[in-house]
Amino acid sequence: MPTSSDWVGFVTERCVQSLRPREEEMSWNWNSHGLPFLPGYSFQDVTKSAFHRPQTLSYKNGYALPSRPTIGIGQSPLISAQLRLQELEQLSLYEPDQSYDPHDKSHSQDFIPAHVALDKKVLRFYGYFTEDILFSLEERSRVRSVVINYFLEDDTMCIIEPAVKNSGLLQGKLLKRQRLPKNEFGEYFTWTDLNVAMDLQVYSVKYRITDCDAFTEEFLSSEGIVLNEPEPRPSDPYIANRNKPVPSFTTPSEYDSIKRFLTMDGKVLCFFGLWDDSQDLFPETRPVTIHYYLVNDTVEVREVHEANSGRVPVPILMKRQRLPKKTKEHIGSFPTCVLEMSKDEVEEYYSPQDFKLGQKITLMGRNFLLCDCDNYTKQYYQSNFPDMEMTPVKPTHQKPPPAEKSKEIPPYNGFGTLEDSLQNCLSLVPERPRKNVLKQLENNNKILRYQARLESQNEIDEGRIFVISYYLADDMISIHEKPTRNSGMMGGKFLQKARIPKPGSSSDSPQFYSPADFAIGSVVEVFSHRFVLVDADRHVLTFLESIQSQVPTKTLESLRRRFGLRLEPTHTQGEESIIEPTS
Repeated sequence: MPTSSDWVGFVTERCVQSLRPREEEMSWNWNSHGLPFLPGYSFQDVTKSAFHRPQTLSYKNGYALPSRPTIGIGQSPLISAQLRLQELEQLSLYEPDQSYDPHDKSHSQDFIPAHVALDKKVLRFYGYFTEDILFSLEERSRVRSVVINYFLEDDTMCIIEPAVKNSGLLQGKLLKRQRLPKNEFGEYFTWTDLNVAMDLQVYSVKYRITDCDAFTEEFLSSEGIVLNEPEPRPSDPYIANRNKPVPSFTTPSEYDSIKRFLTMDGKVLCFFGLWDDSQDLFPETRPVTIHYYLVNDTVEVREVHEANSGRVPVPILMKRQRLPKKTKEHIGSFPTCVLEMSKDEVEEYYSPQDFKLGQKITLMGRNFLLCDCDNYTKQYYQSNFPDMEMTPVKPTHQKPPPAEKSKEIPPYNGFGTLEDSLQNCLSLVPERPRKNVLKQLENNNKILRYQARLESQNEIDEGRIFVISYYLADDMISIHEKPTRNSGMMGGKFLQKARIPKPGSSSDSPQFYSPADFAIGSVVEVFSHRFVLVDADRHVLTFLESIQSQVPTKTLESLRRRFGLRLEPTHTQGEESIIEPTS
């Protein structure tokens, strides 16, 4: 609240301001000398040196108060001013009564600017405009609907055309948001210029406003604007003509293509026959497959290609099409420029009743003999045409299938192993022979050793001792000669690892030696060399007893007899030694 001294200063200033007009009037009367205050009759004060506008307000305790007048030196205030100052001094002793309670002050409402109060408030009008169509025989003009939006926030407008499906026009925003000019004098349209059932001329386009929404109607009514009655929008002649129903026949057609597609799609009649190509330079018959599609009565002919026939494997002999069965009479002598016949030239097409087993059928100038059909075709004829007999017919002109020739494998030429040479006969690029990997893993490093002597007519070969090693992993045999002092023969490797066939076996189906053939006292012939087995390791007997069901009894008895007549063999460093023959 202002203090009492503030009140005194304020009242004093107001009194001084009330005295200034009188001072100015007195100075005017002195300067003008009674002349009227007109241009040319006034005089300027030549003694005036300050031409600025004086400051009349000063701030005190946050309040803007008029500044007190200052009295210059040698100047005395007026008598009326002195009297008023005396009265004002008395007011300093006066305490005014409080006329209102500070708690009873009425709260003033907050000020809301227009861009906040009218934000997102839009007046919406519905209308149309007519567009002339120049080059069209179907229409002269077209009626296009529009929506006019008026934004109360900044008095801008935009015009939008709603999209119509399949209209063929670029619809959407016709006029972007802007202030629309009203006339040539620079005036713009405002919401007071808009109403229902009126024309709106914008950029040489006349829009007819027919209706508005509920918010627009309520807003304009609240502002005192009387709305006109809404008008119906005229229909577009082109859209109305396009929405007319298609004229239907008085008698509907019995043929329903959609129903036939849904029920017969994927159902095909398959016939097997022969193409009688007797008109060719080299007449012959060829097997073919005829497909009849029930969905649209089309026929397709495919040729069955045979291996090494010398012909190009063309997949289709006759493409899928409707084949004419009977043409009109005037077509036979009438010249045509194309090979295909039109619907007007054909009187009847082929149907399923025309395909019967055992009969010949002519398709596009080619003769075909129907011999057989598949199971679905037989079921179709039994259910739809029970009177037709579908009995298969054996073809009489078909050539008998050639007899299959067995492959002749040439004799073994002695190069490489038999398996490798055989692969050269089976394929152009020979493959590596397959090995029994499981057998190799189980019998890895398992060797059966036998002692043998060479049976020969030469006296120099007497007394030569050999060790025959049989490898269980791959059934191969290697032979080493045991060196003997002063024998004149160098010991060492006599035969590297190889599979040895039995004497008398052919090269086509050779029979190789196995552990069951190595009995004590038996003769093993290795590439024209005869070896007599005289002894074996103890491991040989142990192994053969584990598979005694696969080994002859004669072989086991010879080994047992040999080990039962002598002492146990000696072992050095965990290896089995060759058993020396006893004298």
